[in-house]
Amino acid sequence: MQKQTIKVKICGVKEKEDLVFIDRLGADYIGFVLYPKSPRYAGDKIKELLAFETKARKVAVFVNPEYEEVKKVLDLGADLIQLHGKETPEFGRKVGFSKIIKAFRIKEEINLETLLEELNLWEKAHAILFDTYKKGLPGGTGETFNWEIARKVVDAGFKIILAGGINPENVKTAIIEVKPYAIDVSSGVEEKPGKKNFKKLKKLFDLIRETERI
Repeated sequence: MQKQTIKVKICGVKEKEDLVFIDRLGADYIGFVLYPKSPRYAGDKIKELLAFETKARKVAVFVNPEYEEVKKVLDLGADLIQLHGKETPEFGRKVGFSKIIKAFRIKEEINLETLLEELNLWEKAHAILFDTYKKGLPGGTGETFNWEIARKVVDAGFKIILAGGINPENVKTAIIEVKPYAIDVSSGVEEKPGKKNFKKLKKLFDLIRETERI
């Protein structure tokens, strides 16, 4: 495997102590969920979390938001907006593509050509995130999908953040097989939804750095 530096995004953070620990570990992105139906919903804590100074870029995660909601969190200090709904490229243009991580939920029977056509509409986004499709859930499934699809999209030149069921047990395989721009982990390093496990986090980062040295 060619040496590479993998970016790391830890998502679903809602506690300040978790934020501090994750930032000290060297995360590149830290995600805060602003979807009220999620068990990882940051809610009223978002102002405090966004105000805290970090080296990591802060990502506010939405599902079909109004523009005013997005503008508010950008004004509060979010660096990027992650969109998990049916947002249009026009909405992305209004927010500013460079501030957006656009999420796509991947089904096993997905058509690669059709997917690439959709991705091309978001080619100016900061990055594309792939998560696992599960009916009724816009994200946070804790389940993996067929990584071969992600690898083909990476090979096509897209900047892919790989999410969906990644944890310390499979992160090395994910990096080696897909070679993504970044990996995104949420439930795989938790004690319970919204509360991170520091031992799992430390193990995850150690394994990622090990993989980079292979």
